[in-house]
Amino acid sequence: QLQLAESGGGLVQPGGSLKLSCQLTGTTQGYYSIGWFRQAPGKGREGVSCVSFSDGTTKYGDFVRGRFTISRDNAKNTVDLQMNSLKPEDTGVYYCAAAHFSHCMVPAGADYWGQGTQVTVSS
Repeated sequence: QLQLAESGGGLVQPGGSLKLSCQLTGTTQGYYSIGWFRQAPGKGREGVSCVSFSDGTTKYGDFVRGRFTISRDNAKNTVDLQMNSLKPEDTGVYYCAAAHFSHCMVPAGADYWGQGTQVTVSS
């Protein structure tokens, strides 16, 4: 069993930055990757980024375009998402989830989910 808990969301002005953190507890299993997803109001959940716990390989959604950086700390069992140059369209609930790396950007591929943290980008 694996539990995930997000933190770091909040209100930020356009162009600002936020850092989200995902704390993992339980058995991480070497084959898991951790992904960040988001869901805007009235829209489906989409993959933002993910990182392999075993070798640090990363994936990013096309809309990220160099603005976001995902990182992992195996010793602390945390995965962070540094978000810069935020836009109003980045607003939504951000979730971290555990999945096999081959489908870590697909919501249906996740086995475990956190509760989510709200990110609002507005002036």
